[in-house]
Amino acid sequence: MTIHFKDGRNVFLDFREKAPLKSTPTMFQDAKGNLVPGLSTDSYLGVGVPGTVMGLDEALKKYGTLPLQRVIAPAIKLAKQGYVLEQGDVDFLDGSVKDFAKYPNVAAIFLDHGKPFVAGQRLVQPQLAHTLEQIAQGGTDAFYKGPIARKLVAASQANHGILSMQDFADYTVQWDKPVQCDYRGYTIVSAPPPSSGGVTVCMILKLVEPYPLGQWGYGSSKSLHYLVEAERRAFADRNTYLGDPAFVHNPIDQLLSANHLAKVRAGILPDKATPSSEIKGSLGQPEGTHTTHYSVIDKDGNAVAVTYTINYLFGIRQIAGDTGFFLNDEMDDLTGKPGVANGAGLVQGVVNQVEPGKRPLSSMTPTIVLRDGKPFLLTGSPGSATIISTTMESIVNVIDFGMNVQQAIDAPRMHHQWYPDVVYVEPGLLTPQTRQSLESMGYTFKMRKAIGDDEAILIDPRSGLREGASDPRTPAGLAAGY
Repeated sequence: MTIHFKDGRNVFLDFREKAPLKSTPTMFQDAKGNLVPGLSTDSYLGVGVPGTVMGLDEALKKYGTLPLQRVIAPAIKLAKQGYVLEQGDVDFLDGSVKDFAKYPNVAAIFLDHGKPFVAGQRLVQPQLAHTLEQIAQGGTDAFYKGPIARKLVAASQANHGILSMQDFADYTVQWDKPVQCDYRGYTIVSAPPPSSGGVTVCMILKLVEPYPLGQWGYGSSKSLHYLVEAERRAFADRNTYLGDPAFVHNPIDQLLSANHLAKVRAGILPDKATPSSEIKGSLGQPEGTHTTHYSVIDKDGNAVAVTYTINYLFGIRQIAGDTGFFLNDEMDDLTGKPGVANGAGLVQGVVNQVEPGKRPLSSMTPTIVLRDGKPFLLTGSPGSATIISTTMESIVNVIDFGMNVQQAIDAPRMHHQWYPDVVYVEPGLLTPQTRQSLESMGYTFKMRKAIGDDEAILIDPRSGLREGASDPRTPAGLAAGY
C-alpha cells in the first residue's frame, strides 16, 4: 500500500506474505535437485503466511476514521446475501471449473450444483461471511491466533503442508519508506522491496528519460526499441539483486544513481537488439498474473494505491475447511531453484531463495505520481511480472505521449522481462512496418491477448478534475466517484 498524504508525507505499508518457519531452500526440488512441477503452485507447500488481514487492519488503525466493524460490514453483506455475477466475473471463474470440482468444499460455493455459473446468477458465500464476522468481532487475533488460524493449520497438516500456529503468531506487517525518483519533472512514488516494482519502474523510466519518446511517438520503432532495451536491463537487475530487505541488502541507491544508469544506458545500441544472454546483473555478483489493484483519492487529496494478491488466480484453488476463502500460492514467488524459471517465467537468483520467514519478491507496483508535490496520477495493475510494464507504460503514455487517462489504459501494451528473450505484445500495437523494422534489429515477438489490468486516476493540475479509468481488459472493473 502506497500512501500520499495531503501534507506531503509519503509512506508504504508492506503486508506481503512470509514463508513458513519450516521452509527450506530445496523444498520444491526432488532428490536429484529438479523442480517438481506444481509443488509451489498447486499444493499446501505453496501457501505463505497470509498478510492481507493484518495489513488492511493496520492501515485502518493508524490512519482510518471508521471502526473495523463498520468498514467490514459491506463485505459481510455481499458475502452473506451474494451478488449478481457479470460476464467478466464468470470469465474468471470459468478457467478454474475443473479445479473447483476436485474439492467438495470449493465446489459447493463456486459451482452451481456441479455446473459453471453463468452471468446473471447470484454467488453467495456464507462461510466467508462467517469468517469476516469473526474478524469484525475479534480483529486480527481472530485470524492469526484464533479459530481461523487453527483451521488453516489443521488443513495444511492434513495435506502435507508446513504451516504452524507459530507462523501465524509471528506474522508482522511493516511501515517502510517508498521508492522515489524523478521523471521529466514528475515524482514517482512506489513500492520498495520486497516488491521489485518501484525500483524496476524507476530504472526503466530513468534509462529512457534522455530520449525524446514523445517526439518519436507511441508505438514507433524507436520508442519501442529503447523501452524494451531499458526493460531488459532493469529486469536483469531486478532478478539478480532485489529481495526481502530483512534477509538481503537491496542496492537501490546504486541501481538508481546517475553514474550507474549512464553506464547501463551506454550499452543500448541505437539500431540493434541486445540478446538477453549478453546482459547480466549490472553490479556484478550479488551479496548473498493474477492480482488485485485499486487506486483511491479523497476530497482532501489524500491518495492510496493498493496492490495485493494470492498469486495465481484463486491461489492453490483450495479452501481450508469451512473458512470460505482461497489459499495463496505465494511461495512460488520465491526462487525454487536459482536460474530456473518460476510460474511467471522469471529467472531469479539466490537473493530470493526460499528461507524461513522470508517475504517473496513481488512485482507489485502501487504507484502515485506527483506534480509539484500533489497527486497527478494513481496507477497500478495485476499481472505478475507484467505489472511493472503495465504501470510504467501508463505513466509514459500520459507524460510522454500526451494521452488522457482512459487512452493511456486502453492503449495496446508490450512486455519484456529479460528471460525469456521475447517481447510480448498485444494486438494493435505493431504496424506491419514497425514489426518488420524491429525484427530486422533482432527482436522476437509473441502475441498475448491481454497484458495487465490497470486501474488509474488522473487529477488535472489546472482544474482539479478527477478522471478515473478502468481497464477494459477486465470488464468487471469500475471507475467511480464516491
